[in-house]
Amino acid sequence: MFAAYLDAFVPAFGLLVLGAFLKRRLLPDDTIWAGMERLIFWVLLPSLLVGAISEVKMGEVPILGMLAAIWIGLGLGTVLSVMIARAWRQDHPAMTSVLQGGIRFNNLIGFAIAGAIMGAPGVTLGAVATGLIVPFVQLMTTVAFALGRPGRLKPLLLLRQIFLNPLIVACILGFVIAGLGGLPPGVKPLVRSLGQATIALGLLAVGAALSLGALRDRLSLQLVTTTLKLLVVPAITYALCLALGLDPLATATAVLFMALPTAATSYVMARAMGGDAPLMAAITTIEHMLAVVTLPLWITLLR
Repeated sequence: MFAAYLDAFVPAFGLLVLGAFLKRRLLPDDTIWAGMERLIFWVLLPSLLVGAISEVKMGEVPILGMLAAIWIGLGLGTVLSVMIARAWRQDHPAMTSVLQGGIRFNNLIGFAIAGAIMGAPGVTLGAVATGLIVPFVQLMTTVAFALGRPGRLKPLLLLRQIFLNPLIVACILGFVIAGLGGLPPGVKPLVRSLGQATIALGLLAVGAALSLGALRDRLSLQLVTTTLKLLVVPAITYALCLALGLDPLATATAVLFMALPTAATSYVMARAMGGDAPLMAAITTIEHMLAVVTLPLWITLLR
């Protein structure tokens, strides 16, 4: 059991540490990491999602039950995030950072842990969980940023931003291909090869983006947001999975992916769309640091 935990968590968090080391010692040029992030976001991670979701046997996976548990959990997480920001009397940009810290997730860590502990079924169900989480999260965060801009909200522009997101496109495409019977020969190994490159490169890029210096910014708000993301939202999801009668593997996967720290790209999104980037950097860093403790606890409970 202990060896299995080491196999799951040492590679995932070791790559984060290595990424941080490489950024500060060997590859300090920001353009290198920015290019890597674009490659991951536009090519590698979509390939991982398409490849994994397309393998799903639609009639054998409790998609509706997972959808209900995940979306209700995310909905409550959204409400609680806004309430936390208001309780701390934060402005709208800071609220968007608390929201991203409360509901977004680093699925690369999820795939690494799910693959090590649950094997191929865990990766497949992890792709399903990702396919359910991504559209909800992208919708909520995109709307939140749009509400903070001056002028009227433009629904068509909002929908365009949502449905041109490569992760949403990949999730939709993956489910369509799964319904049609899977990827054709030749294309399947190509997509799988691209997907296999995602986790290592992605975790290195996440580690490079973390910043210990950001932790001094509104520490109490960081800790409350982190508690919401790493403990409260997955606990709500776990209770919903039990109430809906999901099988143990689907429950474990749904809770694991809901218990992940926020995405490292949250900082990039905050900086590009008018959010509170320093607060987002702090929340991202502290959530990844504390996830080293909380994720093994969740895995122990779920086993």
